[in-house]
Parts: sequence; C-alpha cells; structure tokens
Amino acid sequence: MDLSKPSAENVEYMIDQLKQKLKMLNWEAMKPSHFSEEWYDELKEIFEMVMKREAFSPSEMQAIVEELGNLRKK
Repeated sequence: MDLSKPSAENVEYMIDQLKQKLKMLNWEAMKPSHFSEEWYDELKEIFEMVMKREAFSPSEMQAIVEELGNLRKK
C-alpha cells in the first residue's frame, strides 16, 4: 500500500493496523472516519513509529492514545 499520498483509504488502513498492533480494548472510539486527511502526516508518523516497535510500556501506550485523540476531528 502506498501511504505517501493522503487518502481516506490510507487513513482507514493505518487505523486498522494500529488497532491490531496495539491490541486496545476500546478501539470503537477510534474509527477511521474520526480522522481528517488534514492531519495525515502526523497520523503517518505515529503509524510508522508504532509499526517499528515490538512492545510498549503502559505510559507509552497512553501517550500514543492521547496523540491519536489529539488528531481526531473536533
């Protein structure tokens, strides 16, 4: 998948992959439709960082979720 270009499909792909990688319980709160392409680059940075890592501490998980929350449409 070519993630170099912002698109709704790419946002959906990244959110779905983040859900799987982070194994979060309440991911219904983070639907792809909640994210604007306006923040695509920031979402992609988080996605790339998460995909490179094997594990996260609880504080890292909290920070990631907070950052994703900041990118949600208001």
